[in-house]
Amino acid sequence: MINIVDKRNCCGCAACVQRCPKQCIMLIEDGEGFLYPEVDMDVCIRCGICEEICPVLHQGEARVPLEVFAAKNPDEEIRRTSSSGGVFTALAETVLNEGGVVFGARWNEHWEVVHDYTETCEGLAAFCGSKYVQSVVGDTFKQAERFLKGGRKVLYSGTPCQIAALKRFLDKDYEHLLTVDCICHGTPSPGVFRWYMGEQLAKVIGKDGYRFVPCPIPLIPQVDVLAREEGCRIEGIRFRDKKEGWKNFSFAFDLTVGISSTQAKAVSFSYPLRKSSFLSGFLSNLYLRPSCYACPAKNGKSAADITLGDYWGIASLMPQLDDDRGISAVLVGTPKGRVALEATAVELYPVPYEDVRGKNSALTNSCAVPIGRSVFWTADSKSFHQKIKDICRVSFAQRVKRKFRAVLRMSGVKR
Repeated sequence: MINIVDKRNCCGCAACVQRCPKQCIMLIEDGEGFLYPEVDMDVCIRCGICEEICPVLHQGEARVPLEVFAAKNPDEEIRRTSSSGGVFTALAETVLNEGGVVFGARWNEHWEVVHDYTETCEGLAAFCGSKYVQSVVGDTFKQAERFLKGGRKVLYSGTPCQIAALKRFLDKDYEHLLTVDCICHGTPSPGVFRWYMGEQLAKVIGKDGYRFVPCPIPLIPQVDVLAREEGCRIEGIRFRDKKEGWKNFSFAFDLTVGISSTQAKAVSFSYPLRKSSFLSGFLSNLYLRPSCYACPAKNGKSAADITLGDYWGIASLMPQLDDDRGISAVLVGTPKGRVALEATAVELYPVPYEDVRGKNSALTNSCAVPIGRSVFWTADSKSFHQKIKDICRVSFAQRVKRKFRAVLRMSGVKR
């Protein structure tokens, strides 16, 4: 029976919820905005299935990829709208053109990140682009299993822990299942993102900001409801907007303001990486899920067929590819992954595994718990923006060092 005593031992994959024969496990949001399973003891029959399929209790073996590539989609429009090189779209289109089904993360009508599936290429757009919020898996493992048992080809994409969980859930190696995970830094709290967006919308509509209340997190209304009530509507959210380039990406969101009047207008807001309080807190590891600090699925342990990520530092290895439009790092984990990649039109450039690993520490290493995390979750009257600003304040010497390192990276000099 699942009993979460230490929250580092639950990645929120929902495998236990979906496989429980009595359906007596529910996911409940905790004080940090993450979902955790709770068991109805009056219904539970102590069968132990929930423990058997847990990817934290039963971790895979670390693996080195079979092949590693720098890659990009030859379609420049697809690459423009992708977080990096547009490889996911190429893989997904191939599966869909063969009559398959593709699972990925998208925004729902409440601007929550949820897992879903599409059977058409038109539906792929919703899955494209990084979403720095933990997704709600829902019953997509069950849905994928039904498609697989029906003989359909399935591509399931997610974080390493989600892929590891899917494989535990299925307990069978389906030849027509292609799994794609990512080089994952960690999953931020959906509740914290609601708090952040609540403040952003409050600024737009002219209301005073929200105040922090610890455990539970600030009870911000669903952001689309808040917007509609004030005569505006969220049209899009992008964590990796490339208007200023791949390396200098921004957090951006689009609104329609004045929808209750005849003067409706579209407005967009964009915050560069270093000026976005949400991205700053995310990259400072302040509100990642506790399990992310001891990830059970890094270093190839998810057994994904293909792993995708950004090829940061490509300029030092292949400067001819560094056009600042996005280059993917592609790690092939299985022969099935190799076949799937070769079936696409993606441009592939073989690279050493050590080069990718050296430039993407998140591939193999979990981040440490920062001192600022406890400060972030301490009660005070500060706004989200002010709290992040105080915790992430950088000294002049640190700013100079950061600028110097950036110049070295841009020039292709190795440190």
